[in-house]
Amino acid sequence: MNLTITQAKDKLQKKEMSSVELTKACLERIEKHNPMLNAFLTVTKEEALRQADAADKIYAQQGRTLSKSLLASKQGPTLNKPLLGIPIALKDLFVTKDIRTTAGSKVLEDYIPQYDGTVVKKLKDAGAVIVGKTNLDAWAHGSSGENSDFGATKNPYNIEFVPGGSSSGSPVAVASGMALAATGTDTGGSIRLPASFCNVVGLKPTYGRVSRYGVIAMASSLDSIGHFTKTVQDSALMLSVTEGKDAKDATTPARDVPDYSESLNKGVKGLKIGVPKEYFIDGLDPRIKDLTMKTIKNLETQGAEVTEVSLPHTEYAIAVYYIIQTAEVSSNLARYDGIRYGNPRSTFGDEAKRRIMLGTYVLSAGYYDAFYKKGMQVRTLIVDDFKKAFDPSADGVDVLITPASPTLPWKLGEKVNDPLKMYLSDIFTVHANLAGIPGLVVPAGFINDLPVGVQILGPHFSEEILFQVGQAIENMESVWKTTPKL
Repeated sequence: MNLTITQAKDKLQKKEMSSVELTKACLERIEKHNPMLNAFLTVTKEEALRQADAADKIYAQQGRTLSKSLLASKQGPTLNKPLLGIPIALKDLFVTKDIRTTAGSKVLEDYIPQYDGTVVKKLKDAGAVIVGKTNLDAWAHGSSGENSDFGATKNPYNIEFVPGGSSSGSPVAVASGMALAATGTDTGGSIRLPASFCNVVGLKPTYGRVSRYGVIAMASSLDSIGHFTKTVQDSALMLSVTEGKDAKDATTPARDVPDYSESLNKGVKGLKIGVPKEYFIDGLDPRIKDLTMKTIKNLETQGAEVTEVSLPHTEYAIAVYYIIQTAEVSSNLARYDGIRYGNPRSTFGDEAKRRIMLGTYVLSAGYYDAFYKKGMQVRTLIVDDFKKAFDPSADGVDVLITPASPTLPWKLGEKVNDPLKMYLSDIFTVHANLAGIPGLVVPAGFINDLPVGVQILGPHFSEEILFQVGQAIENMESVWKTTPKL
Protein backbone atom coordinates (compact mmCIF):
# COMPACT_ATOMS: atom_id res chain seq x y z
CA MET A 1 0.00 0.00 0.00
CA ASN A 2 1.56 3.26 -1.16
CA LEU A 3 -1.24 5.75 -0.54
CA THR A 4 -0.38 9.27 0.57
CA ILE A 5 -2.53 11.13 3.09
CA THR A 6 -3.86 13.31 0.29
CA GLN A 7 -4.82 10.32 -1.84
CA ALA A 8 -6.40 8.50 1.09
CA LYS A 9 -8.45 11.55 2.09
CA ASP A 10 -9.79 11.77 -1.44
CA LYS A 11 -10.81 8.12 -1.43
CA LEU A 12 -12.41 8.41 2.02
CA GLN A 13 -14.36 11.47 0.98
CA LYS A 14 -15.59 9.81 -2.22
CA LYS A 15 -16.54 6.67 -0.26
CA GLU A 16 -14.16 4.58 -2.38
CA MET A 17 -12.88 3.12 0.89
CA SER A 18 -13.68 3.42 4.55
CA SER A 19 -11.32 4.36 7.34
CA VAL A 20 -11.92 0.93 8.87
CA GLU A 21 -10.78 -0.71 5.62
CA LEU A 22 -7.74 1.57 5.41
CA THR A 23 -6.84 0.97 9.06
CA LYS A 24 -7.25 -2.79 8.71
CA ALA A 25 -4.93 -2.72 5.69
CA CYS A 26 -2.26 -0.97 7.79
CA LEU A 27 -2.77 -3.35 10.72
CA GLU A 28 -2.46 -6.34 8.37
CA ARG A 29 0.84 -4.97 7.06
CA ILE A 30 2.04 -4.47 10.63
CA GLU A 31 1.12 -8.06 11.48
CA LYS A 32 2.86 -9.34 8.35
CA HIS A 33 6.03 -7.23 8.27
CA ASN A 34 6.71 -6.05 11.83
CA PRO A 35 8.20 -9.39 12.98
CA MET A 36 10.94 -8.82 10.38
CA LEU A 37 11.31 -5.02 10.52
CA ASN A 38 10.67 -4.45 14.27
CA ALA A 39 9.21 -0.99 13.60
CA PHE A 40 6.46 -1.12 16.25
CA LEU A 41 6.80 -1.68 19.98
CA THR A 42 3.07 -1.41 20.71
CA VAL A 43 0.17 -1.92 18.29
CA THR A 44 -3.14 -0.38 19.34
CA LYS A 45 -5.41 -2.50 17.17
CA GLU A 46 -8.68 -2.27 19.08
CA GLU A 47 -8.40 1.45 19.78
CA ALA A 48 -7.40 2.15 16.16
CA LEU A 49 -10.45 0.32 14.82
CA ARG A 50 -12.70 2.23 17.23
CA GLN A 51 -11.21 5.53 16.04
CA ALA A 52 -11.61 4.47 12.40
CA ASP A 53 -15.23 3.51 12.92
CA ALA A 54 -15.88 6.89 14.55
CA ALA A 55 -14.26 8.60 11.53
CA ASP A 56 -16.48 6.68 9.12
CA LYS A 57 -19.57 7.80 11.02
CA ILE A 58 -18.51 11.43 10.66
CA TYR A 59 -17.98 10.97 6.92
CA ALA A 60 -21.39 9.34 6.65
CA GLN A 61 -23.07 12.22 8.51
CA GLN A 62 -21.47 14.77 6.21
CA GLY A 63 -22.73 13.12 3.02
CA ARG A 64 -20.91 11.74 0.02
CA THR A 65 -19.09 14.94 -1.00
CA LEU A 66 -18.48 18.43 0.30
CA SER A 67 -20.31 21.17 -1.55
CA LYS A 68 -18.55 24.33 -2.66
CA SER A 69 -20.45 26.28 -0.05
CA LEU A 70 -19.21 24.01 2.70
CA LEU A 71 -15.65 24.36 1.44
CA ALA A 72 -15.98 28.12 1.30
CA SER A 73 -17.27 28.27 4.86
CA LYS A 74 -14.57 25.88 6.07
CA GLN A 75 -17.09 23.28 7.16
CA GLY A 76 -17.09 19.54 6.70
CA PRO A 77 -14.92 16.69 7.94
CA THR A 78 -11.75 17.21 5.92
CA LEU A 79 -11.48 20.85 6.98
CA ASN A 80 -12.55 20.62 10.61
CA LYS A 81 -10.63 17.36 10.97
CA PRO A 82 -7.90 17.40 8.29
CA LEU A 83 -6.59 13.93 9.22
CA LEU A 84 -9.99 12.29 9.64
CA GLY A 85 -9.64 8.52 9.34
CA ILE A 86 -5.90 8.56 8.49
CA PRO A 87 -3.74 5.87 10.19
CA ILE A 88 -0.73 7.44 11.92
CA ALA A 89 2.04 6.01 14.11
CA LEU A 90 3.76 7.71 17.05
CA LYS A 91 7.41 7.50 18.01
CA ASP A 92 7.46 5.90 21.46
CA LEU A 93 8.73 9.10 23.10
CA PHE A 94 5.26 10.65 22.74
CA VAL A 95 3.22 10.31 25.92
CA THR A 96 -0.10 8.58 25.24
CA LYS A 97 -2.94 8.20 27.72
CA ASP A 98 -3.50 4.57 28.75
CA ILE A 99 -1.00 3.35 26.13
CA ARG A 100 2.46 2.12 27.10
CA THR A 101 5.25 4.64 26.48
CA THR A 102 8.77 3.22 26.78
CA ALA A 103 11.24 5.65 25.13
CA GLY A 104 12.78 2.45 23.73
CA SER A 105 14.12 1.60 27.19
CA LYS A 106 13.21 -1.20 29.58
CA VAL A 107 13.54 1.36 32.37
CA LEU A 108 10.07 2.53 31.23
CA GLU A 109 8.86 -0.86 29.98
CA ASP A 110 5.72 -0.75 32.13
CA TYR A 111 5.01 2.99 32.06
CA ILE A 112 1.37 3.80 31.24
CA PRO A 113 0.85 7.58 31.08
CA GLN A 114 -2.27 9.30 32.39
CA TYR A 115 -2.43 11.98 29.69
CA ASP A 116 -1.77 12.69 26.02
CA GLY A 117 1.02 15.02 24.96
CA THR A 118 0.05 18.16 23.05
CA VAL A 119 0.94 16.76 19.62
CA VAL A 120 -0.92 13.51 20.31
CA LYS A 121 -4.00 15.47 21.37
CA LYS A 122 -3.81 17.66 18.26
CA LEU A 123 -3.55 14.61 16.00
CA LYS A 124 -6.52 12.97 17.68
CA ASP A 125 -8.54 16.20 17.47
CA ALA A 126 -7.73 16.30 13.75
CA GLY A 127 -9.30 12.85 13.36
CA ALA A 128 -6.15 10.75 13.06
CA VAL A 129 -6.29 7.03 13.78
CA ILE A 130 -3.38 5.97 16.03
CA VAL A 131 -2.21 2.48 15.02
CA GLY A 132 0.68 2.16 17.47
CA LYS A 133 3.98 3.31 18.98
CA THR A 134 7.22 2.92 17.03
CA ASN A 135 10.66 1.68 17.96
CA LEU A 136 13.61 3.97 18.56
CA ASP A 137 17.11 4.12 19.96
CA ALA A 138 16.59 4.11 23.73
CA TRP A 139 15.99 7.66 25.02
CA ALA A 140 16.56 8.80 21.39
CA HIS A 141 20.30 8.17 21.80
CA GLY A 142 21.56 6.94 18.46
CA SER A 143 21.79 7.32 14.71
CA SER A 144 21.01 3.78 13.60
CA GLY A 145 18.05 2.31 15.50
CA GLU A 146 20.31 -0.32 17.05
CA ASN A 147 20.31 1.07 20.60
CA SER A 148 16.73 0.10 21.39
CA ASP A 149 16.33 -2.18 24.41
CA PHE A 150 13.68 -4.00 22.34
CA GLY A 151 15.89 -4.90 19.39
CA ALA A 152 17.09 -3.08 16.30
CA THR A 153 14.77 -1.79 13.59
CA LYS A 154 15.69 -2.85 10.05
CA ASN A 155 15.73 -0.90 6.80
CA PRO A 156 12.75 -1.93 4.63
CA TYR A 157 14.80 -1.53 1.43
CA ASN A 158 17.39 -4.03 2.67
CA ILE A 159 16.96 -5.64 6.08
CA GLU A 160 20.71 -6.13 6.46
CA PHE A 161 21.08 -2.34 6.77
CA VAL A 162 20.12 0.23 9.40
CA PRO A 163 17.15 2.58 8.87
CA GLY A 164 18.83 5.46 10.70
CA GLY A 165 17.92 6.79 14.11
CA SER A 166 16.92 7.66 16.60
CA SER A 167 13.42 7.77 15.11
CA SER A 168 13.97 4.40 13.44
CA GLY A 169 10.54 2.77 13.56
CA SER A 170 8.56 5.76 12.29
CA PRO A 171 10.10 6.12 8.80
CA VAL A 172 10.10 2.34 8.40
CA ALA A 173 6.37 2.29 9.22
CA VAL A 174 5.68 4.95 6.58
CA ALA A 175 7.98 3.51 3.90
CA SER A 176 6.51 0.01 4.29
CA GLY A 177 2.85 1.09 4.31
CA MET A 178 2.17 0.29 7.96
CA ALA A 179 1.06 3.91 8.52
CA LEU A 180 0.48 6.90 6.26
CA ALA A 181 2.51 9.21 8.48
CA ALA A 182 4.42 9.02 11.74
CA THR A 183 5.78 11.41 14.34
CA GLY A 184 9.44 11.78 15.22
CA THR A 185 11.82 13.88 17.26
CA ASP A 186 15.00 15.51 16.01
CA THR A 187 17.74 16.52 18.46
CA GLY A 188 20.71 16.22 16.10
CA GLY A 189 19.28 14.63 12.96
CA SER A 190 16.96 11.93 14.33
CA ILE A 191 14.26 12.70 11.76
CA ARG A 192 16.37 13.83 8.82
CA LEU A 193 18.91 10.99 8.79
CA PRO A 194 16.34 8.13 8.88
CA ALA A 195 14.18 9.98 6.33
CA SER A 196 17.16 9.91 3.97
CA PHE A 197 17.84 6.23 4.69
CA CYS A 198 14.20 5.15 4.25
CA ASN A 199 13.11 7.16 1.16
CA VAL A 200 10.54 9.32 2.95
CA VAL A 201 10.10 13.03 3.65
CA GLY A 202 11.28 14.12 7.09
CA LEU A 203 10.69 17.52 8.68
CA LYS A 204 12.55 19.04 11.62
CA PRO A 205 10.60 22.26 12.26
CA THR A 206 11.99 25.47 13.73
CA TYR A 207 12.76 24.99 17.42
CA GLY A 208 9.57 25.78 19.33
CA ARG A 209 7.25 25.69 16.33
CA VAL A 210 5.75 22.42 17.64
CA SER A 211 5.14 21.87 21.35
CA ARG A 212 7.44 19.53 23.26
CA TYR A 213 4.90 19.05 26.06
CA GLY A 214 4.26 15.34 26.56
CA VAL A 215 7.38 14.22 24.68
CA ILE A 216 10.04 12.57 26.81
CA ALA A 217 12.98 14.99 26.71
CA MET A 218 16.45 14.18 25.44
CA ALA A 219 18.20 17.57 25.26
CA SER A 220 15.72 20.34 25.94
CA SER A 221 17.41 23.19 24.04
CA LEU A 222 17.88 21.02 20.94
CA ASP A 223 14.75 18.83 20.71
CA SER A 224 12.41 19.54 17.79
CA ILE A 225 9.13 17.72 17.20
CA GLY A 226 8.48 16.69 13.60
CA HIS A 227 7.21 13.88 11.43
CA PHE A 228 7.63 11.55 8.46
CA THR A 229 5.40 11.36 5.38
CA LYS A 230 5.62 10.03 1.84
CA THR A 231 5.28 13.44 0.19
CA VAL A 232 6.03 17.11 0.83
CA GLN A 233 2.33 17.95 0.55
CA ASP A 234 1.54 15.50 3.34
CA SER A 235 4.36 16.94 5.46
CA ALA A 236 2.88 20.42 5.10
CA LEU A 237 -0.53 19.10 6.14
CA MET A 238 0.92 17.40 9.22
CA LEU A 239 2.71 20.57 10.32
CA SER A 240 -0.45 22.62 9.94
CA VAL A 241 -2.04 20.27 12.49
CA THR A 242 0.79 19.94 15.01
CA GLU A 243 2.28 23.45 15.19
CA GLY A 244 1.09 26.37 17.28
CA LYS A 245 1.31 28.14 20.60
CA ASP A 246 0.99 25.89 23.65
CA ALA A 247 0.60 27.30 27.15
CA LYS A 248 2.33 24.17 28.44
CA ASP A 249 5.53 24.87 26.47
CA ALA A 250 7.01 28.33 26.93
CA THR A 251 9.24 27.93 23.85
CA THR A 252 6.25 27.93 21.47
CA PRO A 253 5.69 31.40 19.98
CA ALA A 254 2.30 32.92 19.22
CA ARG A 255 2.46 32.85 15.42
CA ASP A 256 -0.27 32.39 12.85
CA VAL A 257 -0.38 29.00 11.11
CA PRO A 258 0.38 29.62 7.42
CA ASP A 259 -1.54 28.00 4.58
CA TYR A 260 1.35 25.91 3.30
CA SER A 261 -0.64 24.65 0.33
CA GLU A 262 -0.36 28.09 -1.27
CA SER A 263 3.42 27.84 -1.59
CA LEU A 264 3.78 24.20 -2.61
CA ASN A 265 3.66 24.62 -6.37
CA LYS A 266 5.17 28.07 -6.78
CA GLY A 267 8.38 26.58 -8.18
CA VAL A 268 11.85 27.89 -7.48
CA LYS A 269 12.26 30.55 -10.16
CA GLY A 270 13.95 33.56 -8.61
CA LEU A 271 14.90 31.78 -5.37
CA LYS A 272 18.49 32.00 -4.23
CA ILE A 273 19.94 28.65 -3.17
CA GLY A 274 23.15 28.47 -1.18
CA VAL A 275 25.58 25.54 -1.34
CA PRO A 276 27.75 25.59 1.81
CA LYS A 277 31.26 24.56 0.83
CA GLU A 278 32.00 23.15 4.30
CA TYR A 279 29.41 20.38 3.76
CA PHE A 280 31.19 18.96 0.72
CA ILE A 281 34.17 17.50 2.58
CA ASP A 282 36.59 14.63 2.02
CA GLY A 283 34.52 12.20 4.12
CA LEU A 284 31.45 12.64 1.92
CA ASP A 285 30.69 9.64 -0.30
CA PRO A 286 31.39 11.00 -3.83
CA ARG A 287 28.24 9.29 -5.15
CA ILE A 288 26.12 11.21 -2.62
CA LYS A 289 27.92 14.40 -3.56
CA ASP A 290 27.15 13.80 -7.24
CA LEU A 291 23.47 13.07 -6.54
CA THR A 292 23.16 16.18 -4.36
CA MET A 293 24.80 18.38 -6.98
CA LYS A 294 22.55 16.87 -9.66
CA THR A 295 19.52 17.89 -7.58
CA ILE A 296 20.88 21.41 -7.17
CA LYS A 297 21.62 21.64 -10.90
CA ASN A 298 18.04 20.58 -11.68
CA LEU A 299 16.74 23.38 -9.47
CA GLU A 300 19.01 25.80 -11.31
CA THR A 301 17.49 24.75 -14.64
CA GLN A 302 14.07 25.60 -13.15
CA GLY A 303 15.17 29.17 -12.57
CA ALA A 304 16.80 29.12 -9.14
CA GLU A 305 20.00 31.08 -8.62
CA VAL A 306 22.72 28.90 -7.10
CA THR A 307 25.68 30.33 -5.22
CA GLU A 308 28.39 28.94 -2.96
CA VAL A 309 28.33 30.14 0.64
CA SER A 310 30.55 29.66 3.66
CA LEU A 311 29.58 28.63 7.19
CA PRO A 312 33.04 28.95 8.74
CA HIS A 313 32.33 27.36 12.12
CA THR A 314 30.81 24.20 10.65
CA GLU A 315 33.78 22.03 11.65
CA TYR A 316 33.15 22.67 15.36
CA ALA A 317 29.48 21.66 15.33
CA ILE A 318 29.87 17.98 16.21
CA ALA A 319 32.15 18.74 19.17
CA VAL A 320 29.85 21.51 20.42
CA TYR A 321 26.77 19.33 19.95
CA TYR A 322 28.16 16.44 21.99
CA ILE A 323 29.07 18.80 24.82
CA ILE A 324 25.70 20.55 25.03
CA GLN A 325 23.58 17.51 24.24
CA THR A 326 25.25 15.20 26.77
CA ALA A 327 25.07 17.89 29.47
CA GLU A 328 21.32 18.19 28.95
CA VAL A 329 20.93 14.40 28.75
CA SER A 330 22.62 13.96 32.12
CA SER A 331 20.15 16.42 33.66
CA ASN A 332 17.05 15.01 31.96
CA LEU A 333 17.78 11.36 32.75
CA ALA A 334 18.51 11.99 36.44
CA ARG A 335 14.80 11.61 37.25
CA TYR A 336 14.70 7.96 36.06
CA ASP A 337 16.26 6.62 39.22
CA GLY A 338 13.67 3.95 39.95
CA ILE A 339 12.29 6.01 42.84
CA ARG A 340 10.49 8.88 41.12
CA TYR A 341 10.32 7.31 37.65
CA GLY A 342 11.49 4.12 36.06
CA ASN A 343 11.68 0.42 36.75
CA PRO A 344 14.12 -0.20 39.64
CA ARG A 345 14.87 -3.65 38.19
CA SER A 346 16.17 -2.17 34.91
CA THR A 347 19.22 -0.06 34.16
CA PHE A 348 20.34 2.30 31.44
CA GLY A 349 22.01 0.83 28.39
CA ASP A 350 25.60 1.49 27.38
CA GLU A 351 24.87 4.51 25.19
CA ALA A 352 22.76 6.23 27.85
CA LYS A 353 25.47 5.60 30.44
CA ARG A 354 28.09 6.98 28.05
CA ARG A 355 26.13 10.20 27.51
CA ILE A 356 25.30 10.63 31.19
CA MET A 357 28.98 10.30 32.11
CA LEU A 358 30.12 12.70 29.39
CA GLY A 359 27.46 15.24 30.33
CA THR A 360 28.15 15.03 34.04
CA TYR A 361 31.86 15.49 33.34
CA VAL A 362 31.47 18.66 31.23
CA LEU A 363 29.16 20.17 33.88
CA SER A 364 31.43 19.31 36.79
CA ALA A 365 33.41 21.83 38.83
CA GLY A 366 36.65 22.74 37.10
CA TYR A 367 35.43 21.67 33.66
CA TYR A 368 32.24 23.71 33.22
CA ASP A 369 34.08 26.77 31.91
CA ALA A 370 36.50 24.76 29.79
CA PHE A 371 33.83 22.68 28.07
CA TYR A 372 30.18 23.65 28.55
CA LYS A 373 30.62 27.43 28.66
CA LYS A 374 33.03 27.34 25.71
CA GLY A 375 30.64 25.10 23.81
CA MET A 376 27.80 27.58 24.31
CA GLN A 377 30.02 30.39 23.04
CA VAL A 378 30.85 28.47 19.87
CA ARG A 379 27.15 27.62 19.48
CA THR A 380 26.51 31.36 19.22
CA LEU A 381 29.10 31.60 16.43
CA ILE A 382 27.33 28.79 14.54
CA VAL A 383 24.00 30.63 14.93
CA ASP A 384 25.65 33.78 13.57
CA ASP A 385 26.97 31.86 10.54
CA PHE A 386 23.42 30.96 9.54
CA LYS A 387 22.10 34.46 10.23
CA LYS A 388 24.73 35.92 7.90
CA ALA A 389 24.04 33.32 5.20
CA PHE A 390 20.30 34.10 5.23
CA ASP A 391 20.56 37.86 5.80
CA PRO A 392 18.54 39.55 3.00
CA SER A 393 20.25 42.89 3.64
CA ALA A 394 23.61 41.28 2.86
CA ASP A 395 22.46 39.54 -0.33
CA GLY A 396 21.83 36.34 1.60
CA VAL A 397 20.28 33.15 0.26
CA ASP A 398 16.72 31.89 0.70
CA VAL A 399 17.70 28.29 1.53
CA LEU A 400 20.72 26.04 1.77
CA ILE A 401 20.87 22.61 0.16
CA THR A 402 23.24 19.97 1.52
CA PRO A 403 23.62 16.20 1.73
CA ALA A 404 21.61 14.66 4.57
CA SER A 405 24.25 12.04 5.39
CA PRO A 406 27.92 11.62 4.50
CA THR A 407 27.34 7.92 3.80
CA LEU A 408 24.77 5.43 2.60
CA PRO A 409 22.96 3.36 5.23
CA TRP A 410 25.45 1.01 6.81
CA LYS A 411 25.09 -2.64 7.71
CA LEU A 412 23.60 -3.62 11.04
CA GLY A 413 26.41 -4.00 13.58
CA GLU A 414 28.95 -2.16 11.45
CA LYS A 415 29.35 0.87 13.76
CA VAL A 416 27.72 -0.34 16.95
CA ASN A 417 31.07 -0.77 18.74
CA ASP A 418 32.55 2.48 17.44
CA PRO A 419 30.64 5.39 19.06
CA LEU A 420 32.79 8.10 17.46
CA LYS A 421 32.13 6.77 13.96
CA MET A 422 28.42 6.58 14.81
CA TYR A 423 28.41 10.18 16.10
CA LEU A 424 29.97 11.42 12.85
CA SER A 425 26.93 10.20 10.90
CA ASP A 426 25.18 13.38 12.13
CA ILE A 427 27.89 15.66 10.74
CA PHE A 428 25.47 17.41 8.34
CA THR A 429 22.43 17.60 10.63
CA VAL A 430 23.45 18.79 14.12
CA HIS A 431 23.99 22.39 12.95
CA ALA A 432 20.26 22.98 12.44
CA ASN A 433 19.54 21.93 16.02
CA LEU A 434 22.29 24.13 17.44
CA ALA A 435 20.90 27.09 15.49
CA GLY A 436 17.22 26.20 15.97
CA ILE A 437 16.47 26.46 12.23
CA PRO A 438 14.15 24.15 10.26
CA GLY A 439 15.36 21.34 8.01
CA LEU A 440 13.53 19.23 5.45
CA VAL A 441 14.88 16.02 3.90
CA VAL A 442 13.38 14.92 0.59
CA PRO A 443 14.12 11.69 -1.33
CA ALA A 444 16.55 12.30 -4.19
CA GLY A 445 17.40 8.87 -5.57
CA PHE A 446 19.03 5.52 -4.94
CA ILE A 447 22.63 4.30 -4.86
CA ASN A 448 23.16 0.54 -4.82
CA ASP A 449 19.39 0.19 -4.26
CA LEU A 450 19.64 2.17 -1.00
CA PRO A 451 17.77 5.48 -0.58
CA VAL A 452 19.47 8.87 -0.50
CA GLY A 453 17.87 12.16 0.51
CA VAL A 454 18.92 15.79 0.25
CA GLN A 455 18.56 18.35 3.04
CA ILE A 456 17.01 21.81 2.69
CA LEU A 457 17.77 24.32 5.46
CA GLY A 458 16.19 27.74 5.94
CA PRO A 459 16.03 30.60 8.43
CA HIS A 460 13.78 30.44 11.48
CA PHE A 461 10.09 29.89 10.63
CA SER A 462 10.78 29.40 6.92
CA GLU A 463 8.96 26.07 6.60
CA GLU A 464 6.84 27.49 3.76
CA ILE A 465 9.86 28.00 1.54
CA LEU A 466 11.32 24.62 2.52
CA PHE A 467 8.11 22.96 1.33
CA GLN A 468 8.24 25.06 -1.85
CA VAL A 469 11.76 23.85 -2.69
CA GLY A 470 11.03 20.33 -1.50
CA GLN A 471 7.99 20.10 -3.77
CA ALA A 472 10.13 21.19 -6.73
CA ILE A 473 12.60 18.40 -5.98
CA GLU A 474 9.81 15.88 -5.55
CA ASN A 475 8.25 16.94 -8.86
CA MET A 476 11.57 16.20 -10.57
CA GLU A 477 12.23 12.81 -9.05
CA SER A 478 9.16 11.36 -7.24
CA VAL A 479 11.43 8.56 -5.99
CA TRP A 480 9.12 7.97 -3.01
CA LYS A 481 7.03 5.91 -5.42
CA THR A 482 9.78 3.27 -5.40
CA THR A 483 8.47 1.04 -2.62
CA PRO A 484 10.35 -1.60 -0.61
CA LYS A 485 10.17 -5.16 -1.97
CA LEU A 486 8.96 -6.80 1.20
